[in-house]
Amino acid sequence: MRRLLPFILILIFAGATYYTVTHPPEVDKRNQQQVSVIAVETLSVKAAPYRVMVDSFGRVEPHTQGQLVSQVSGQITSVSPNFRDGGFFERDEVLVSVDPRDYQIHVETATAELANARVKYAEEQVLAKQAKKDRKNLINQGQLSDFALHIPQMAAAKLDIAAAEAKLEQARLNVERTRVRAPYAGRVLAKSADIGDVITANASLATIYATDRIEVRLPLKNNDLPFVDLPEPQPNGSPHSGALPRVLLDNRIGNQTEQWPATLVRTASAIDSATQQLHATARIDDPYGAKAQGRRPLKIGQYVTARIEGRLLPNALVIPNAAIYQGSYVYLFVDGVLQRRDIGIAWQNREQALISSGLEDGEQLVLTPLGQVSSGTAVKLLDAKEPQLAKRGEPR
Repeated sequence: MRRLLPFILILIFAGATYYTVTHPPEVDKRNQQQVSVIAVETLSVKAAPYRVMVDSFGRVEPHTQGQLVSQVSGQITSVSPNFRDGGFFERDEVLVSVDPRDYQIHVETATAELANARVKYAEEQVLAKQAKKDRKNLINQGQLSDFALHIPQMAAAKLDIAAAEAKLEQARLNVERTRVRAPYAGRVLAKSADIGDVITANASLATIYATDRIEVRLPLKNNDLPFVDLPEPQPNGSPHSGALPRVLLDNRIGNQTEQWPATLVRTASAIDSATQQLHATARIDDPYGAKAQGRRPLKIGQYVTARIEGRLLPNALVIPNAAIYQGSYVYLFVDGVLQRRDIGIAWQNREQALISSGLEDGEQLVLTPLGQVSSGTAVKLLDAKEPQLAKRGEPR
């Protein structure tokens, strides 16, 4: 029996193998997965009018800023309630008063000197008149000199009067200067003196700026320059003759954004050597008046973003940046397959690109993000979208 056991096992294994070969398992064709075709979303590319809007940023700066200076020395005796950091003041408002008593004494002294000079001149007039009478009695005895006729003495006395008048005017002016007035309607940026301080002539009392307008200096990239009508003065000194570009400034406060209308008024005379960018200046008129209604006042040094109104292009092909791969090509839907197309980009912002070459009006641009695919890959089409991108560039 033991001798037959190996033969029995061989027969069993051979029979099992034969049965497996002759009876293969049935395949459920219903569960077979068919090769799927990629479904893509497309955009019909259409040429349409498009307003270029250039993005930039900058900080709020004063249009007019300077130092409030006392032209006389002395002790500060009083200040205006508006003379504080952030305080608003009106043109010609007295912001600081210096002790005027020393200067009032100078006025009295100059007044006395002027009176003495006038008396001296009157005396010389009397002496000159008397000298003329005496000359008539001395006609046959020779002529009198000018000095004997008091002519130079009268001239000197007259000059003394003029000098005394000027000294009195200077003394009165110094008294007036003890009341330091605002040169324009503005705001205190930072004060550097207060009541009780003893100041010298030409000492700075505060840094102030005018509130009639403020500015924002905006850097422009080299690629943006051809699409903005920059305000450039003429060589003869006349101002820019065309319409000034509009600017929208966004002031973000927490989760809220407030918009301020501004105007691009001038450009720098040179390219920034560090950034190789040209700076343009946007101006906001009356930022603390009617325009500030319902808005928080803009602060000097505050960071804002900007959208500068550029040129209106009549027939522009504009596509979303998300459809561009590696900044150089896109995919098109052509007869049920993908077609890779190299493109040229004339201008681009954070959302859109203005195409200069590679696309034609009416072609179907693939918007669906694709991985590593090649031209000729079969795809099926989802609902095609109508082009609405051209409106995105319009001013908000």
